[in-house]
Amino acid sequence: MIQARSQALSYKGYHLAVEARPVFNGLFAASLTLDPADAPGANPIHFDAVDYFFEPDHALAYGARWGRLWIDQRA
Repeated sequence: MIQARSQALSYKGYHLAVEARPVFNGLFAASLTLDPADAPGANPIHFDAVDYFFEPDHALAYGARWGRLWIDQRA
């Protein structure tokens, strides 16, 4: 069974948790959770399956980039 892969990083005051999880037809869904580092107790923001990829590394990279763009648009 193919396992999900994850990556954690920080960017402009947010903690990003990016996940590439296997879904259907050999694809991996890029999902991410954004947690404001400077707001303890704030609800994390979750985006499920923002896109699908054949390679888990591509899903992780896209999820991280997508999260950074989301943060930049709100900064």
